[in-house]
Amino acid sequence: MKKLLLALVYTALASGANAAGEDIAALEALREGSMKKLVFHLEPKATSANRFELADGAGTGSLADYQGKYVLLNFWATWCAPCRKEMPMLSELQAEFGGDRFEVLTLATGRNAPAGIRKFFDEAGIDNLPRHQDPKQAVARDMAVLGLPITVILDPDGNEIARMRGDADWNSNSAKAIITELVKSGS
Repeated sequence: MKKLLLALVYTALASGANAAGEDIAALEALREGSMKKLVFHLEPKATSANRFELADGAGTGSLADYQGKYVLLNFWATWCAPCRKEMPMLSELQAEFGGDRFEVLTLATGRNAPAGIRKFFDEAGIDNLPRHQDPKQAVARDMAVLGLPITVILDPDGNEIARMRGDADWNSNSAKAIITELVKSGS
């Protein structure tokens, strides 16, 4: 009887998740190289409601401020070598895709001096990404960010739909194909 009940529950869940599963399968098929580390969730996950510090002491913001578009949220730190390596690629992704439907949001988590962030961005020629900070790791903690870099993709409703641990080649054809498909299809 228990096995029959489990089979019925599984069938019901599988049929309800079929459309989402097909969308996810299409996106997963686009993953190549370092993008294979990007894991899409079967169900969107809630994100943090905590606030973070905006660049240059301009107040505070929250992830809810970015609803209405897909957001590639990158948790990073100035002391993290892989984070520093991928930041110029994230800048190029923002230059190519940033707009009404997509945005790259960088959030320096933990101890990162604003002057150090500014210096790194200046040296790397990055002028199109935010220098926001999560100094007490409130947002990172809420979103189970363990280790850096962590990149999550948020849907237009502000929910996490995918996550990557570690750095990636955000300039790759695979990364661009995934972002194109998300923005185009409204997945």
